[in-house]
Amino acid sequence: MKEVTTRDQIVAVADQMFYQQGYENTSFADIANAIGISRGNFYYHFKTKDDILEAVIDRRLQDRKDMVAQWDADEESPEIRICKFIDILIVNGEKIKKFGCPIGTLSSELAKLNHPNQDGANALFGLFQAWLRCQFVALGREDDADYLAAHLLARSQGVAMLANAFQDDEFIRREVEQMHGWVAAQAALPGRGATGNC
Repeated sequence: MKEVTTRDQIVAVADQMFYQQGYENTSFADIANAIGISRGNFYYHFKTKDDILEAVIDRRLQDRKDMVAQWDADEESPEIRICKFIDILIVNGEKIKKFGCPIGTLSSELAKLNHPNQDGANALFGLFQAWLRCQFVALGREDDADYLAAHLLARSQGVAMLANAFQDDEFIRREVEQMHGWVAAQAALPGRGATGNC
């Protein structure tokens, strides 16, 4: 097992703080104090907050890549794999109700700041959209796979935003059930077959 370094700790704590209180509202001191390290030790690993942000985005990208790779390995059915994506709303429901979607909130904040790392944050959406596209292609929906992937990604983001606003578990459960039904309906429609590359 890989040893957790001070740098790893900084990135993990920064990731949590950026999610819970926002990138702009999190200072070097906040992160250093949470870990219990000196400012000098902190600056040895990261010179600027933007450097930390880049590392946080890289961590989130790798975590999501690992997650979808695990879904691919665990499930033969693309329909079930897509439903695993939808179920994030249930699995992370309490966090989403409290803080929103970690990807959506970061992308939104960086867009408001016109931050140079906005494209990096948006790459997280790109990762899910490309993966979902592959799942719809595998369902035989190659002709409209791009549209279906974007639609499901947008709907899941909308549900996350409203879950944060409404604080309603029943709303989340109902929306997840409806999205599962929508995926089943897409799988039942005739398509050309999985002839494209992902």
